[in-house]
Amino acid sequence: MRPVLHLILFALCPALFAAKPNIILIYTDDHGHADLGIHGVVNDIKTPHLDALARSGVVATNGYSTAPQCVPSRGGVMTGRFQGRFDLDNNGSALDGFNKETTIATRLQNAGYATAQFGKWHLGPTEAITKHGFKHVFSQNAQRPFSANITLDGKDRPMADLPPTEYHLEGCSKAAASIIERYRDQPFFLYVAYRAPHTPLDAPKRYMDRFPGEMPERRRAALAMLSAIDDGVGLITSTLKKHNLTEKTLIFLIGDNGAPLKIHKVDSPLQGDPGGWDGSLNTPLNGEKGMLSEGGISTPFLIAYPGTIPGGQTYAHPVTALDFAATASAVASIGDRSAFDGINLLPHLTGENKAPPHDALFWRWMAQSAVREGNWKLLRGGEREYLYNLSTDREEKHNLAAQHPEIATRLRSKLKTWADTLNPPGMALGPMASTWNDYFDHYLEGKTIAPRAEQPTTTASETKGWEARSGKLTAKDGLLILTPDKADKPTFITKSKLKLAGPVTAQITLKTAATGQGAIAWRLNDDKDFLPANRLTFPLQTTPDWQTHTLQIPTTGRIIHVRVHLPPGAAEFRTLDFTSALK
Repeated sequence: MRPVLHLILFALCPALFAAKPNIILIYTDDHGHADLGIHGVVNDIKTPHLDALARSGVVATNGYSTAPQCVPSRGGVMTGRFQGRFDLDNNGSALDGFNKETTIATRLQNAGYATAQFGKWHLGPTEAITKHGFKHVFSQNAQRPFSANITLDGKDRPMADLPPTEYHLEGCSKAAASIIERYRDQPFFLYVAYRAPHTPLDAPKRYMDRFPGEMPERRRAALAMLSAIDDGVGLITSTLKKHNLTEKTLIFLIGDNGAPLKIHKVDSPLQGDPGGWDGSLNTPLNGEKGMLSEGGISTPFLIAYPGTIPGGQTYAHPVTALDFAATASAVASIGDRSAFDGINLLPHLTGENKAPPHDALFWRWMAQSAVREGNWKLLRGGEREYLYNLSTDREEKHNLAAQHPEIATRLRSKLKTWADTLNPPGMALGPMASTWNDYFDHYLEGKTIAPRAEQPTTTASETKGWEARSGKLTAKDGLLILTPDKADKPTFITKSKLKLAGPVTAQITLKTAATGQGAIAWRLNDDKDFLPANRLTFPLQTTPDWQTHTLQIPTTGRIIHVRVHLPPGAAEFRTLDFTSALK
């Protein structure tokens, strides 16, 4: 009887699997609110497949990310819990708390789902993504080798670096379509995290050519990258349709945060400014990435589940990226409501529940915090405080705190009560940095902020003694920013008057505009010049992620002068530490 029973169960498996819907999360990167055709805000965007996805489901016009920055927002969407509960407040936070959390991928994998991650991860080493619930990994987010345990056609391989054979946005889409083909007869969860339109702006010419005419080149590049995403979404949805999976698949599309405009939307050279404006737009919302104003956290937000959620909806009640995990868990019938800070949106989107999903939404990021209750929003930045009625002022132009002190007081108390449950507690994690004071001055106070070239010159003390050669070195928000005189010429930074007894450890954390070779050169107290033998090289990649290089300088002499050489282009430094082993 056992073999017969085994055959019967095996035959029933497809039917059992089919009872659980497939789930896809498409996550875009630094994608401004304006840049979906369905929104009708700008006329230069072309997103026909995303618009079709929106028409098949819901456009959440008040859909929010949990943070105005990459790492915390990704931690929130992956866990369904506000990231401040596990001390993941910003891009510089340690990942210890996140690593102890249970992701929605783990929950779905434990429930029998095939799980796969594509594109940008930004929550630790990409080779360790499988530890967070993903069976399959294809983490390409640039034109460089990337961690993968599947090939482009969805076949298994050992986890190791895979050289890029496709433009990264196309590669992620094709690999995702291959996994749909592979698992079409059982439930799957795909997390497709496109690194776009985040800088570096690297769209191939064939996409750039789709947007002729006069416009900033950075705008053209962003439109091109978003067009590549749109093609990919078209490939994914057509593959679902091919296998009659459209009505068996729940799809969310969410932006991780608003577009970085850098206030002035400077059209700097695409290869010369890795951290500039990404070409996307937050219109008509006020503010940008790095702010808890609407422009920083209200992002493109679509939900489609044809046959279950009626299509053609515009949903105005506030929803959050935290709702994804709660909804996915519920439709997969594995829900533990207490495990999530989000809400299962399905009853609200089907019309079964007419009430707003949330009594209030809360945010905390660095020195900023905010609460939205109905149409009222209280926004704090350091000691500043703003109250907006978003039903009449979505652009956050009119601070009503003085006119409605009782509302501001009530919302402040509500925000404080929530913030005190976080780790660490509090409505702010420190004072406002100068950058965000400038942003608040510009967007919320209407003050004129000088463009970068007009900012005061940085002093040597602000750069901690480092100086640039063939370029300019400035300090901003704890970072050292190198701007070369000529984008196509190599440059270096240098520091003298050192007294470091060897051996010396160098630790450098940076981002560069160009892939190539970096080098550390040093001069000892007896050397009249830099000797060719006193040089260590290390590889550099063009990537939105911080790269950390730790090198041991093999000398027993006393180092008095160092240089850090870079390939052509701009760079940002977060860490520049040279430490002697002899104290």
